[in-house]
Amino acid sequence: MGYYIQTDYNHGKAQEIAEKYNGVLLASAPKTYEDIPAGKALIAVVNNGAFEAAGFCYDASEFACFTDPRDSRSCRYVLIDRDTAEILSGYKE
Repeated sequence: MGYYIQTDYNHGKAQEIAEKYNGVLLASAPKTYEDIPAGKALIAVVNNGAFEAAGFCYDASEFACFTDPRDSRSCRYVLIDRDTAEILSGYKE
C-alpha cells in the first residue's frame, strides 16, 4: 500500500477530507472497485489506534487491500474527485 492523503490531525480524517474536498462519506465500501463512480476516488481511512491513515484506493489491488474482510481495524470510506486524490496523495501511474 502506498499513496496516502495527509491531514491536519491524527484522527477525524474521513470527516476532514469530506469537508475540505467536497467528498461524500459512505456507510460502507463499494462492493467492487468497478462500483466506484467514474471520475471519483475512494479514500479508505483506517484507524490504527494512535493515528488514522487515509489511503487512496487507486486500483483494484489497492481496493482489495483496504476492503479485506480479515482486517479487523475500523475503516471509514470517502469519495472525492479522482484528480484531487491523485494530487493530494502524490499518485503517479
